[in-house]
Amino acid sequence: MKKMFQSVRAKLFLTLCIVIFMIIAFLVIINSSVLESFYYYSKKNASLEAFYYINKTMDTTDSKEFHLELEKLSLTNNFDIIIKKDNESIYTTNKDFSSDFGEIPEVKYQVEYNVFRQDDIMYSNQNVTIRKIQDKKNGINFILLSGTLENGAEIFIRMPITLIKESVEISNKFLYLIALIAVILGGIAITWITERFTKPIEELNDIANKMANLDFTKKYRIHDNNDEIDELGKSINTMSIKLEETIQQLKRNNMELERDIEEKSKIDEMRKQFISDVSHELKTPIALIQGYSEGLIENVNSDEESRKFYADVILDETNKMDILVKKLLELMKLEYGEREFHNAKFDIVELIHEMIRNSKVILEEKNIKVEFREKEPIFVFADNFYMEQVLRNYFTNAIKNVKKVKGQKKIKVLLKKSKEKDTLKVIVYNSGENISEENLGRIWTRFYKVDKSRNRNSGGTGIGLALVKAIMNQYGTDYGVQNRKEGVEFYFEVKLAEE
Repeated sequence: MKKMFQSVRAKLFLTLCIVIFMIIAFLVIINSSVLESFYYYSKKNASLEAFYYINKTMDTTDSKEFHLELEKLSLTNNFDIIIKKDNESIYTTNKDFSSDFGEIPEVKYQVEYNVFRQDDIMYSNQNVTIRKIQDKKNGINFILLSGTLENGAEIFIRMPITLIKESVEISNKFLYLIALIAVILGGIAITWITERFTKPIEELNDIANKMANLDFTKKYRIHDNNDEIDELGKSINTMSIKLEETIQQLKRNNMELERDIEEKSKIDEMRKQFISDVSHELKTPIALIQGYSEGLIENVNSDEESRKFYADVILDETNKMDILVKKLLELMKLEYGEREFHNAKFDIVELIHEMIRNSKVILEEKNIKVEFREKEPIFVFADNFYMEQVLRNYFTNAIKNVKKVKGQKKIKVLLKKSKEKDTLKVIVYNSGENISEENLGRIWTRFYKVDKSRNRNSGGTGIGLALVKAIMNQYGTDYGVQNRKEGVEFYFEVKLAEE
C-alpha cells in the first residue's frame, strides 16, 4: 500500500485533486466575501452611467427619440426611471413606480426630507446620491439613484436587487458540483496522461536496473517525440553502449593481465622445476667427470690406454649431460605450452618403416625380430616431428626392455583404424616381462625407471615417456600402456587425415 502511494501516478493524481480543491476553496472564499460587494459596485456604476447619459442627452435629442432611448436603457438594465420637474412627472418608464413613489410614505419621506441612514448610502456627491432602500410593502430591495439634472429636473432611477446571499449560496453549491466533476474528469485524464509519462520512465528504470547488473542488452526505444524523456532515453542508450564497451575492454585487459601473470607463473615454475631436475640428474655425471678429471690431473694411471679410458668416460658423460639437458628443455616447453605444433598430412607407414631401417644395426646386434606388415600408405594429420618423437621413444623403450619369450625376442608394430573416432591407433609391442600394477602409472613421470638396478649405459635418461605424455596431452588423444600375456604394449592415437 505504501509503495502504491509512492508511485508517480498516485502522486500526480493526488496533486491534481489537491490543486482542484484549492482552486474551488479559493473561489468559494472569493465568492462569499467579494461577490456581494462586486454586485453592488456593478449596479452602482450602471446607475451612474445611466444618470450621466440622460443628463448629457436629455436636451439635445428629439423628445420622442429621447423617450425611446430611455425605454431601451430601462429594458437593457432592468431600470425604473422617473424624471420630475416642478413636482410633476414628465417621464416615467414604469407607472407603478411613479405611483408607488407618491404613495409609499417611507419612500416619500426619505426622498423629500432626505432622511436616510448613513450606512444605506452607497454613493453621494453634489448632484447624485445612491442609496439602498427596501419596499416594505412588497419586501423587495432596491438601489435608488436620486439626482438633479443640469436643466433642473429631478431624476430617480430604481433598480431591483436580488438576495445576493442566496445567490452566493447557490453559486457555491454549483462550485462544489464543478469540483466533483473536475476530480472525476481529472482522474480519468491524469490516468491517461500518467500512463504516457510513467510507462517510458518505468522502461528507463528497468534498463537502469539491468545496467546495474551489467546487462546491457536492453535499449530504450525512441518515440520521436523529441521531448525530455526521449533525450533521457538517448543518453541512457549512449551510456549503456559506453559502459558495455568499457567493461568489455576491462575484461579483455583483465584476461590479458591474468594470462601475463599465469605465463610468468608458468615460467617461474618451469625455471624452478628445470633447476631442480637438472641439479638432481647431473649430480652423478658431474661427480664422474670430476673424479676422472682429478685422476688425469694427478696422473693416477700413467699408461696411455688408461688415460684414453678416462678421457672417453669424461666425453661420454658430457654427451649424456648434453642430451639430458636438451630433452629436459624440450619437455619443459611442451608441458608449459611453449611449443607450436605444425600439423600436416603425412604417411605414418613410411615413417615407421624408416624408423625400423634406422635401427637395423642395433636390432641385428641384439637379435631382435620386428614385425610390421603394413605396406599401403595411411595418412594422418599431426606434427611429423613430434609423432616421430613418440614413435621413437616407444620403439627405443621396446628395444631396451625386450626379452626372449619361447626363444625369441620380438617387437610388433600394429595399426588399427577407428571409424567412430576417426583416429588411427598405433601399437608398439615387445615380448618380455610385464610391468607391475604399481609402476604402470608411474612410468610416465620424468626420471622414473622401472629397473632400478639398470646401469647408466643402457638405462636412458628417464625422460622419454614423460615427453610422450606431454606431446599426447597437447593433442588430447588417448595413449597408454597395457600388459599382455607374453609382453607389454604401448599405444597412442592420432587423427586420420581427410581423404
